[in-house]
Amino acid sequence: MPSAKTRVLIVDDSASVRQTMKAILEEDPTLEVIATAADPFAAARCIQEEVPDVITLDVEMPRMDGITFLRKLMSQCPVPVVMCSSLTEEGSDTLMQALEAGAVDVILKPRVGVADHLQEARVAIRDVIKGAARARVHGRKASPASLEPQKKLTADAVLPPPDGRPMSRTTEMVVCIGASTGGTEALREVLQALPANAPGIVVVQHMPENFTRAFAKRLDSLCEVSVKEAEDGDTVMRGHVLIAPGGRHTLLERQGARYLVSVRNGPLVSRHRPSVDVLFRSAARVAGSNAVGVIMTGMGDDGARGMLEMKQAGARTIAQDEATSIVFGMPKEAIAHGAVDRIVALSAIPREMLHASAR
Repeated sequence: MPSAKTRVLIVDDSASVRQTMKAILEEDPTLEVIATAADPFAAARCIQEEVPDVITLDVEMPRMDGITFLRKLMSQCPVPVVMCSSLTEEGSDTLMQALEAGAVDVILKPRVGVADHLQEARVAIRDVIKGAARARVHGRKASPASLEPQKKLTADAVLPPPDGRPMSRTTEMVVCIGASTGGTEALREVLQALPANAPGIVVVQHMPENFTRAFAKRLDSLCEVSVKEAEDGDTVMRGHVLIAPGGRHTLLERQGARYLVSVRNGPLVSRHRPSVDVLFRSAARVAGSNAVGVIMTGMGDDGARGMLEMKQAGARTIAQDEATSIVFGMPKEAIAHGAVDRIVALSAIPREMLHASAR
């Protein structure tokens, strides 16, 4: 028997966005748009008739804003929600509030040319919806949907072949973390638990362009470690966390005994930019046994191959367990590849990272 379709409710005050999103999603035979709504009150009536598996929700709407509706929804009828909004410098803080309130992911739309943009991003949008359908929201597990096969580039598309030169010695450790769906709040929990002298950390969290700066700023205000969006040439130092900017790959490089990051353009790798595989493979090449790899909640397999290369190069590798993952996709794939030394709950990851770094 074919698997049940993932049922989606689209909530947006723009008729053109509703129409375009519906067409994009229904191109995929595993997705079904059960209704569209122009505001939260209309959405509430739809939910009374049929509870969807995923809701796409605009932020700015008449009569009730999306954040208020999201909070009411999470307290009364938890459903995986993907925020769909225009992003401005001010709006990025609003979207951070949405993720903290329970949204599992974000789709961005520009202020002009929305329909054309959504059409160009249709594969990524469908992937986000499918990831949300697998998310655990307050104990509710959404019905699964099968992924369409897509040709995916590997990290070879970004990284040059290894030059074969031996590494210079260093005792400094570096931690590389990869996460996707559900990762924003998981990363907050991990980084908040770290002391101010924690090893240098580089993070790839799948996020839209221009959103990572606000995310890093938010984490910096909450953590003892210093957190910033990575810039090309930034040094990886103790007590500092570098967040890969959305839309750019971030690689680990080495100058003598010093680690730094290279931020660059390039093709999508495993359908992502930044890609966890790119970061992990670069760490395997330049840090080897001086690295610790951590893979956390997220959909898909980005990071699995790169983490295996890290382990083969002597790095310690850690995966978040299924029970505490919003989506147990990326950790599960890394485990299946034989790339993981330790599988632990989210709350145990900071301790495991520090223990592995103190070898």
